[in-house]
Amino acid sequence: MARTLSVPIQKRFSDVDAFQHVNNVSQQCYFDVGKTDFYRRVLGEEVLLGDLRVVTVSTSTSYMGQIRMHDDLRVTTTCERVGTKSMTLFQQLLVGDEVRSESRTVLVVFDFVRQQSEPVPDAWRERLLAD
Repeated sequence: MARTLSVPIQKRFSDVDAFQHVNNVSQQCYFDVGKTDFYRRVLGEEVLLGDLRVVTVSTSTSYMGQIRMHDDLRVTTTCERVGTKSMTLFQQLLVGDEVRSESRTVLVVFDFVRQQSEPVPDAWRERLLAD
């Protein structure tokens, strides 16, 4: 499996719900923080700003435990699979070594000028699969 990148998460007071745990919507935002960091560090800034970018087409999340405001939290992101036009990212929210939730996201490469999906560029594929 390719490299796993980790990013610490800073929680906000508004992330906590009436049950005193971080709500599921906020957890999705934390996964997005991990994805953005992964794109920037692995694929480069152009994947966030260029004509050829990635678009989410599917996501699934499993919640295994609560996250509290005082927990030291981090998100990990790994490219689990690279297909012809898509890639799958696997992410986990961890407190210490304990997984509190995990998510898989399928993304397609999309040309915003031509408004169509495109094959994963070879340069991206190499970076995504590098150890």
